[in-house]
Amino acid sequence: MTPEFSRTFAADTIDEAPREVEIGADADERRKLAGRFRLQQIDRLSARVKLARRAGVIHADGQVDAAVVQSCVVTGEPMPAEVRAPFSVRFVPNAYTRPSEEEVELSAEDCDTLPIEGNQIDLGEVAAETLALALDPFPRSDRADEALREAGLGEAAEAGPFAALQALKDKLGGKS
Repeated sequence: MTPEFSRTFAADTIDEAPREVEIGADADERRKLAGRFRLQQIDRLSARVKLARRAGVIHADGQVDAAVVQSCVVTGEPMPAEVRAPFSVRFVPNAYTRPSEEEVELSAEDCDTLPIEGNQIDLGEVAAETLALALDPFPRSDRADEALREAGLGEAAEAGPFAALQALKDKLGGKS
């Protein structure tokens, strides 16, 4: 699969001297990413990245800067948001090994390690994934509680599976 926002760099051109790069998504890339991440829109997506090789590993340290419009999880209303999220990723040669039968414990550093694929690293996909992880997973508008009450669902604290079970218990006369 080709990512919606791909900015590849040849791994063999990255050496020990730090190099800064800036990348940005165009309107079509932002539209496609908005669909992937179920956003109403992405108005801006860019990243500044410092690349350097240390002991054969490429380090990409940077920050994503974005302006997005999410949907309120209750009302569907537009929820504009600014995202500024740092990231630190390591690209290593041959990062993938055949899975073993043993249970493996991953460190936080392992989770931010990606393979160098075909002598290429993709900073666009790193920026896109960083954006996705930085988004509010449950954006709620100021009208969310009011909309829940109007729908007969009460306050947010009264909604959910445990509230439904309590309502059923109350309906059955509180019998356990």
